[in-house]
Amino acid sequence: MSELLLNHLAGRPQAGSGPGTALSDPVLGTELARVDATGLDLREGFAFVREQAGAALRAMTYAQRAALLASIVKVLQANRDRYFEISTANSGTVKNDTAIDVDGGIYTLGFYAKLGAGLGERRHLLDGEAVALARDGSFQSQHLLVPTRGVALFINAFNFPAWGLWEKAGPALLSGVPVIVKPATATAWLTQRMVMDVIDAGILPAGALSVVCGSSAGLLDALQPFDVVSFTGSADTAAILRSHPAIVRGATRINIEADSVNSALLLPGEAPGSDAFELLVKEAAREMTQKAGQKCTAIRRIFVPEALYGAAAEAISARLAKTTVGNPRNEGVRMGSLVSRAQLAAVREGLAMLQRHAQVLHEGAAHALVDADPAVACCVGPTLLGARDPDSTRAVHDVEVFGPVATLLPYRDAAHALALVRRGQGSLVCSVYGSDPAALGAAARELADSHGRVHVVAPEVAASHTGHGNVMPQSLHGGPGRAGGGEELGGARALNFYHRRAAVQAGAGVQSTLA
Repeated sequence: MSELLLNHLAGRPQAGSGPGTALSDPVLGTELARVDATGLDLREGFAFVREQAGAALRAMTYAQRAALLASIVKVLQANRDRYFEISTANSGTVKNDTAIDVDGGIYTLGFYAKLGAGLGERRHLLDGEAVALARDGSFQSQHLLVPTRGVALFINAFNFPAWGLWEKAGPALLSGVPVIVKPATATAWLTQRMVMDVIDAGILPAGALSVVCGSSAGLLDALQPFDVVSFTGSADTAAILRSHPAIVRGATRINIEADSVNSALLLPGEAPGSDAFELLVKEAAREMTQKAGQKCTAIRRIFVPEALYGAAAEAISARLAKTTVGNPRNEGVRMGSLVSRAQLAAVREGLAMLQRHAQVLHEGAAHALVDADPAVACCVGPTLLGARDPDSTRAVHDVEVFGPVATLLPYRDAAHALALVRRGQGSLVCSVYGSDPAALGAAARELADSHGRVHVVAPEVAASHTGHGNVMPQSLHGGPGRAGGGEELGGARALNFYHRRAAVQAGAGVQSTLA
């Protein structure tokens, strides 16, 4: 039997009492490790983290906690090569895709280390200016942000085991809130290894960073009102979490990132082969194949004017045809595998559902696997679908296939295009392509209410834009409606989730002590 990865809770390593769940190489099919959380005393663990680690973190200033983040960055950088090996083995990702996860996580953590250093030797933040409550100004109201006296519980998704940890943990630890992360079982190895490396380095107070691998059973039962929960995953699981008594009765704060049928939109007035047209084609193909389409921000629907439907189908298909799929250890492979057999089955099922409502423009099955056994490897080629009647084809707006699949859809005019994009019922991101600044700005404003991020690409930013699917710590990540209604990152805004806001009403003398 392979190694059983240890949990770390209540300030100490702990093994589960069960046989564990196997983590497998999705390309070779071999067992890599096992995880198990059976028998852990979660209430004791949460209490230790909440009381011991929380108090230790809150005793520090923002600048001191920022220095801890900077030290963590050094530890992660020193072990980067090992993380790449684990990602290749457990997630089936090629090097460039691993870099998005590992290096993206390190970059985000470094961003919050620098941001925190600028907050200085403070233990609370001011929210706005003091306002007078008395005519003579002798009695005032000042809003404060103070760290919540609880635990930050992260229930993370399988697709970003590194970035998904640090984009949440950075703001939480900087805020003075200890972290317990429950990674998705299928790819838990990388998260567990990173957490253990940081703990072994002795950077943080005992219990400030914990990891529970295996089943999530009982985790929410251990929550208390001043704890916070951040979840990334399916809308079905999110609904279950929202109905838990800790959330419903205890008002434990929860942030959710769920399903998202993201869009790419080419505005009217562009010709085949124009700069804007080519930018959309390039980005659509990249988003379909990067991390084998396993990104919450990946493009799922591609909207083009009716007259450009054929040209777009041909151009995107031509790019996809060049994508080599298979074993990420082979230098010639550009797209690796899905993360598990379960995910492979889910993608095949979703693709079959969409194919009942759309035609295949580029067949993923036409891609021969490189250095991988089709009977074992969880690999699928990129598939581009098309539906000429997007108004009546409801499934393409409702079904998210979490893999290398997207659907091309034509529109009549700008108003029709915007209405179709909104059929996604709230998304994480929409990218808009064109060459007219006024039209691009108008589209961005119109789509802002239904998206967490609108990514506008014109020819002048062809070499500098950060990419439709890349989540930058400076910008908000999250989305309304079916995307979960949550918000993460966005620079200093990320700290709000881990703070409590209160108004202090007092005289000017007391108010002066709060500055």
